[in-house]
Amino acid sequence: MEEQLNYYRFSREQWKRFYRGGHVPLTAENLHEIKAFNDQISIDDVREIYLPVAHLLQAKFEHYLSWRETESVFLQRQNKQSPFIIGVSGSVAVGKTTTARLLEILFKYLYPDRRTQLITTDGFLYSNAELKQRHLMERKGFPESYDMPRLIQFLNDVKSGKPIAKSPVYSHQTYDIVANRYNVITHPDILIIEGINVLQLPTNQHIYISDFTDFSVYVDADADLVETWYLDRFEALMKTAFQDPQNYFYPWAIGDHADAIAMAKRVWQDVDLKNLNDYILPTRNRADLILHKVAHHLIDAVYFRKY
Repeated sequence: MEEQLNYYRFSREQWKRFYRGGHVPLTAENLHEIKAFNDQISIDDVREIYLPVAHLLQAKFEHYLSWRETESVFLQRQNKQSPFIIGVSGSVAVGKTTTARLLEILFKYLYPDRRTQLITTDGFLYSNAELKQRHLMERKGFPESYDMPRLIQFLNDVKSGKPIAKSPVYSHQTYDIVANRYNVITHPDILIIEGINVLQLPTNQHIYISDFTDFSVYVDADADLVETWYLDRFEALMKTAFQDPQNYFYPWAIGDHADAIAMAKRVWQDVDLKNLNDYILPTRNRADLILHKVAHHLIDAVYFRKY
């Protein structure tokens, strides 16, 4: 990633000095359970990168609570409970899911008496049937493949303090929305929302996901590295999850291996890379914090927005 004028750049060595608490509230086994498939993360990553991030977010959260109280006094009315919302974005296969899960765990550690919840925007994709009807199946993941009005309404319900808000469930097994199943969000103090479109500004919307977020994180890596991780993950899934007859990719798993890999490369080039270059990467500079990765998912630098 090139130097950015509106960001401070910190090397890993510099960043880890911002928090020297030392205690890591996780074990290697915990990390294995929360990391996304084929991602890589270590206790050192937690200690040197994510604990400083968590304590920065802790300060932001405390400031948010203080401001809400100040606002309430000024307006002479009691504000409804409104969660602090953290957005996590980045390319497919870059490791944003692991980042979001880890932040959820760390917030639960820092605030055991507060409710922290996590959702992904995958649940707001149109169903495969709807995508086919709209002739959008080949553009799944692109901005127009999401039910943005429904997603915005969900975030408005959460942010305005509605007691219960529901988000649809997406299955990576069937590659589709699960009918009549929902993630239930109940008065969270902190909500983490993860997805490739968290920082996007759809042209036909008057309000965006980022209008609801109080802090945003972008997980970044060079496209050629992300392609390698994407194909490595596909290879690993071919030997595991794709072997299930119920899996969307089962026909590829039991077919010719070379054909399956060629298909995955086409999907990367025609769909995921195009989506990254045209719609995801341009949102990077809207993030408050950028975690830059190099080979083996190692975070080598952190970019923090100046203003």
